[in-house]
Amino acid sequence: MTDITCRIMKQILAVPKGRVSCYRDIAFKAGLPNGARQTVRVLHSLSQKYDLPWYRIIRADGTIGLKEGAGKELQISLLCAEGVDVSPAGHVDMKRFGV
Repeated sequence: MTDITCRIMKQILAVPKGRVSCYRDIAFKAGLPNGARQTVRVLHSLSQKYDLPWYRIIRADGTIGLKEGAGKELQISLLCAEGVDVSPAGHVDMKRFGV
C-alpha cells in the first residue's frame, strides 16, 4: 500500500459518526490538493477490505455521488442511521454535518 493511500485512508477514518466529508477535502487533508479522484479510487477498492466508512464521503456540494440502484439508497440509509439528515433528493447540509 502506498503512502498516499495510507494518508487518504487515515483521513476517511477520521470522519466521525454522524458527520460527512467530501472527496476533495479528504484528498486535501491527505496532502493531495487535486486528489479527489484518488480518494474515490481508494474508497472503491479498499472500503470493504479495511472497513472504511465509505458512506460518510460525499460530493462537495453535499450530494450523494452514487446513482439510484447503485448504492445511493444504502448510503442514505447508513447516513440517516447515524443521525445525518439527508433530503429525499439525496442532499446533506454540509454546513451542519460537514467536518
